[in-house]
Amino acid sequence: MSWTALLENPEGIDSVFQGSPPPLEGVHIHEVGLNREGPTLRVRFDLSDYPAQAPRKWQLQGFNTVQVELLFGGLRSVEISGFSVEPVGDITLTRDETVHVVISSNETSIRAVADTVSITKTAAYLDDR
Repeated sequence: MSWTALLENPEGIDSVFQGSPPPLEGVHIHEVGLNREGPTLRVRFDLSDYPAQAPRKWQLQGFNTVQVELLFGGLRSVEISGFSVEPVGDITLTRDETVHVVISSNETSIRAVADTVSITKTAAYLDDR
């Protein structure tokens, strides 16, 4: 089962990747944020793969990287250990009565439990790494 099956709103990302989004492995994590409203956890990262048939607008602008922002609503618990300038790691999502997220890299470990997970932003840009 794809990680998008756990999302409240998988349609956008599934459309961009024609139903086969890449696994959440080797993602470049840009931002992790907590907000008391909800409360929520927000994680913004670059996917490791670019869609074979990217939207025309992205093709015309020469983009090569897809960035996603996940929002975990009804946050029940969160543990954050470490961070770095360039954290690259894996994100694992599972669901029972709640959504569990584990983000792990050599420098960073994040574990959280929330009621929901949704995509709040999907964008593309030219990454010159």
